This record gives sequence, C-alpha cells and structure tokens, in this order.
Amino acid sequence: MTVRFERTTVLPTTPDRAFDVSLDVDFHLQSFEDADEQIVGGVRAGGMRLGDDVTWRARHFGVWWTMTSVITEFDRPHRFVDEQRSGPFKRFHHEHVFTEASPGTTSMFDLVEFEAPLGPLGRFAEHLVLAGYLPRLIDQRNAALVRVLTR
Repeated sequence: MTVRFERTTVLPTTPDRAFDVSLDVDFHLQSFEDADEQIVGGVRAGGMRLGDDVTWRARHFGVWWTMTSVITEFDRPHRFVDEQRSGPFKRFHHEHVFTEASPGTTSMFDLVEFEAPLGPLGRFAEHLVLAGYLPRLIDQRNAALVRVLTR
C-alpha cells in the first residue's frame, strides 16, 4: 500500500534559484550531514538534470542504506521528479513543484509517495516508523533550503 504525504514551504527566492538549489547534490549533502550522507555513484557535484542519477549512502536508524535516485521528469523552473532506481523501498517517488508566491518568494510543494518492501512486514514498518520519519527528513531538508536561500 502506498504512503503519501505533502509539504508546502515558502522560500525566500525566485523559482529559478529554488529549483536549481533543490537539484544541487552539494546542497543535499549539507542538508543531511547528520546522517553522514555520502555520494557513492552518479552525479558527484553540482546540479542534476533530466536522466541524471546519484547513489547515496547514509545512516538511518543506526543502519547504512544505499539508494540510487534518478531525475525522471524535469521542467525548469517549475517541476521535477526524483524516483528510486534501486534501494530500500519497493517504490519511492518525490515530486517538487515551484511557483512564484510573490515577487522574490517561491512556494515549493513536495509530494512524496513510497512503499516499503516485504509485504505485510513492510506495511507495518511504513505506518509504524516510516510515515513519521520520512516527513521529518523532508522538513529538515526544506528548513536547510530556507537557511541557504536566506543568505
């Protein structure tokens, strides 16, 4: 069963800049430094584009995880989608939409959908752990995005 959540964050910049920083793997590393996140494959620096992939290695719940994400949709500066190509999820889909909220500010909408593997055991993990943990990770990333774009 798919778990879905949404977030809307107001960013202090234009849609172009918000879009570009959101696709920057260096920013991603900075925003998740608490998880000792590392790039172990694919794009290793700078911004990503349609078809680009990156393989992340990070520690969550005291365990090291590896996940390869690919940019499957790309409409600069309005929207992009990243999806898991390989990793811990049965399915992971993250859509990012950027719209001008007012001059100099952008509304960023995140839609995340995921499914854990392992059938009933995975559904238990989805609802017991992941449904709370993943939104906090997205909130952490979005707060870091606001901080970077405020500078």
